[in-house]
Amino acid sequence: MATTTPLELDDDLQTRVQHLASARRRSASWIMREAIAQYVEREEKREAFRADALDAWEAYQADGLHVTQEEADAWLAKLEAGEDAEPPACHA
Repeated sequence: MATTTPLELDDDLQTRVQHLASARRRSASWIMREAIAQYVEREEKREAFRADALDAWEAYQADGLHVTQEEADAWLAKLEAGEDAEPPACHA
């Protein structure tokens, strides 16, 4: 189900959307829906990443488990070289 939401655009942005819509043979509404959908998806991923980082920080503060940058770099180098390497073990 779709609902109508009013959206105010300044004249310049409205013109740009209209030109893009014409170039893509789409409606201005389609362009705006697509832009909003992509923005929301990107921001949801960014928020999930931020929440994961805060959770990891809290876990580190609680137990001190970590890997060093050198350990992480060595593991990532193996993966980049195509090796099937296990991640390094966390330690305090």
